[in-house]
Amino acid sequence: MSTKKNRFSEETNIVHGIDHSPTTQDLVAPIHMTSTFKFDDFDHGAGVFDGSQPGYVYTRIANPTVDCLQEKIALLEGGAAAIATASGMAAIAAVTMTLAGPNDNFIACNSVYGGTFALFNDHLRKFNISPRFVSPGKANVIDRVASLMDSNTRFMFVETPANPTLAIINIELWAYLADQYQIPLVVDNTFASPYLQKPLDLGARIVIHSATKYLGGHGDIIGGIVVGEKAMVQHIKTEYMDHFGPVMSPFNAWLILRGLKTLAIRMDRHSTTALKIALGLENHPKISQVYYPGLESHPDHQVAKKQMKMFSGILGFDLKGGRPSAKTLLNNVKLCTLAVSLGDCDTLIQHPASMTHSTYSEKDLKAAGIDQGLVRLSLGLEHPDDIMDDLENALDAIEG
Repeated sequence: MSTKKNRFSEETNIVHGIDHSPTTQDLVAPIHMTSTFKFDDFDHGAGVFDGSQPGYVYTRIANPTVDCLQEKIALLEGGAAAIATASGMAAIAAVTMTLAGPNDNFIACNSVYGGTFALFNDHLRKFNISPRFVSPGKANVIDRVASLMDSNTRFMFVETPANPTLAIINIELWAYLADQYQIPLVVDNTFASPYLQKPLDLGARIVIHSATKYLGGHGDIIGGIVVGEKAMVQHIKTEYMDHFGPVMSPFNAWLILRGLKTLAIRMDRHSTTALKIALGLENHPKISQVYYPGLESHPDHQVAKKQMKMFSGILGFDLKGGRPSAKTLLNNVKLCTLAVSLGDCDTLIQHPASMTHSTYSEKDLKAAGIDQGLVRLSLGLEHPDDIMDDLENALDAIEG
């Protein structure tokens, strides 16, 4: 459960939080671009290594700039501690390979980022760690999850909103299920950000972010975050991070700290624009369905209203003409940028089945509800009318 508390509002914590140097009183956190740190004398060096004295040794182990970011994200997520990693996938690998070992298994939703799916479905199996996928949108999810559990199930993993279907997972329900089996629920909170959703407050034990997305917000860094209880985060750090070494660079940590300053106003704008675009596309004759949790037509709208402040800036839509129509649309947008990733200031558009989720087989795509006509849109900070005009012009290019 959430342990970090603060007397300030969310917006104030986002701007201030923990991003200064207590010794030099920098308004902006300095970038400590150093690989190693010097000691005062022999006893100081020995004391830092054995933990009896404060200090830094080597940036793979700890760095002041990275520490500032970790403390700030822990504060925003309501966790006791955090780890900054080299990428979002490094964060997911660190968690999964610390919590599970040979002959273990875990439960995961089948609609996740394609890189996550490939790690789970292909690479972890090489270590004899087995994913057990479940489709959260179907009936009797409690019974189906329970049927997959056994004594070797080590954790549960969900994305919400899910990539790219925008399915909403009921975090409280899944946390309850995890507690019944005394295992942690891990939530990828990338699509929502800590400003819009706090999984730890809803019962999750670990939160993961691709900091590349909304936390950085400007498409210029790669990074990941793990947040949770102090003992669990420390276990992940010592068991995986310190030895495998997928750490975040101080410069990237500094860029994320800078990007975080505008998180609240960016998420407000992303969300309001996405809702306007979703409403504008909902009844378009060349679109069969729009997926956005802010729409009343979304099957998980009520759950989203309960656990999210707003509905974030990503939506999907199925084109009636399938993959050929998706190709035509993406080849005819002018303002929207044809690129993967999300959470940027620019509006990004892509085709999951052939791009971010090309790691899925045709069977897996169908099971996850990812149609060949599905297009994913990450709304940026441009004027929403300009985005809508661009999409409508590109839709007009589709025959039929």
